[in-house]
Amino acid sequence: MPPLFLPPKTRESFPPHTERPGAQRAEAFLQAFLRRCTPHMSQSAREDQLQRKAVVLEYFTRRRGKEQRRRARGLSARQRRALRLFDIKPEQQRYDLFLPLHELWKQYIRDLCNGLRPDTQPQAIQAKLLKADLHGAIVSVTKSKCPSYVGVTGILLQETKHVFKIITKEDRLKVIPKLGCVFSVETDGFVSYIHGSKFQLRSSERSAKKFKAKGTMDL
Repeated sequence: MPPLFLPPKTRESFPPHTERPGAQRAEAFLQAFLRRCTPHMSQSAREDQLQRKAVVLEYFTRRRGKEQRRRARGLSARQRRALRLFDIKPEQQRYDLFLPLHELWKQYIRDLCNGLRPDTQPQAIQAKLLKADLHGAIVSVTKSKCPSYVGVTGILLQETKHVFKIITKEDRLKVIPKLGCVFSVETDGFVSYIHGSKFQLRSSERSAKKFKAKGTMDL
């Protein structure tokens, strides 16, 4: 295949000593590029430096803002109440239904206290119970400012910051406020007493709280 070449008419179409349109566009692009890359230099200084040595073009990095990590937001307390997530349905309010939970809780306390032996100090058990999870324990109300609460005994189903929800042997769900009540928890013959007014914490918060030893107090 013969080499390609421009015909004589095409060569003579541009007059001598004139720039072609493509060359003009390239020159304009080059000048704009140099101005953008060397903004601190004047035109004369730029041309002078180009004639003497190579120019290191500046590179401006874009500062990326801190990416905000989107945390998965759970349901609010109002939404949980609206969905009734923690409500115990009437057909589930049966004492015998939660007896296996009580057996699991007893084994959990035995493991937590390294075995409940007759020579175990009651103070050590009391300190463990204050930080333990009480869901499944058999809880009794021994003292209360409201006489109707005294004597209520059952398995603890739910614990919130201010109340205990207890299922009794009569398959009745009782909501007992912590404030103004004293509760007893029996574990393999060991009986511990809990003052509800000093126990107004969520179960997750109690595990990290340091309780101070204090004497008994009246309601």
